[in-house]
Amino acid sequence: MMHFADSLTFSGRKVVAAWAALPFPALSGSLLPDILSAHQQDLPWKLLSSCREQKVSCCFAQSVVLRGICQEKGKSESCPGQPRSPLHSCESPEQVLQQFLHTQFPGAFSTSHVLQQPCDTRPPFPQFFSPLLTRRGFLLDKAQGSSSGGVQSIPVLAALQSSPVLHSLLSGLCRELRAPGLRRWSSFFTAGLEQDDFQEALEELRSLAQCYETGFGASEDEADSD
Repeated sequence: MMHFADSLTFSGRKVVAAWAALPFPALSGSLLPDILSAHQQDLPWKLLSSCREQKVSCCFAQSVVLRGICQEKGKSESCPGQPRSPLHSCESPEQVLQQFLHTQFPGAFSTSHVLQQPCDTRPPFPQFFSPLLTRRGFLLDKAQGSSSGGVQSIPVLAALQSSPVLHSLLSGLCRELRAPGLRRWSSFFTAGLEQDDFQEALEELRSLAQCYETGFGASEDEADSD
C-alpha cells in the first residue's frame, strides 16, 4: 500500500485519501454510461478519511477501481433523437470510467480498472444494507420484503486520491498538536522523544499540508496553526 500511494504522490506530497461507494448506486440492468451520466454533478463515492470537507472538485492524481457492474451491451436509457454523450461513445467500460474521470478531474493523473466480479457480502459479512437493494446489490424503485439470503453481493467503487481535501486534514492535525502545548505529550518525551525532534516533526507536517494547498495566500487552517 505504501508503494501504491507513492505512485500517486509527487511535488512533496506523501498522503492519499480513500473514497468508496459501497454499494455503487446502480439500477439493475443499467449501462455504465447511463449510471455515470446521472452523477455528473454529484460524484457517487464518499470520503472515508476523516476530513471536514466531504466534496472534492479537483485532485492531483487518483486510482479508481469499479467492480460488479455488468459489462454486456444492453439498451441505453438515452432518449431517441438526443445526441449521445461522450460516455456513450466509448467502446469499453474501462474507457467509460476513464472518460468520466477525465471530465470530472481535467488535468489529473488518473488510472482506472473495471472488474466484472462483485464484492461478496454473504455471511459472515454484516447485513446492514437498505431494503432498497436486490440480492445482487442493485437499487430498487421501492423497498421489497427482505429475502432469506439477504444481500449476497454488491457493486463497489473505491478510489485513492491525492487531492486538496488533505490540506484540511493535515493542517487540522498540526493545529491539534500545537494547541495544547507540550505538557499533553509528556509521555512521549519521557519515552525518549526530544523536544527539538517534536518541533521538527510539526514543521514537516505543516510543510506537507501546504503541499496540498491550491489557492493563493494563507488559508484559515494555516493561520490557525501559527
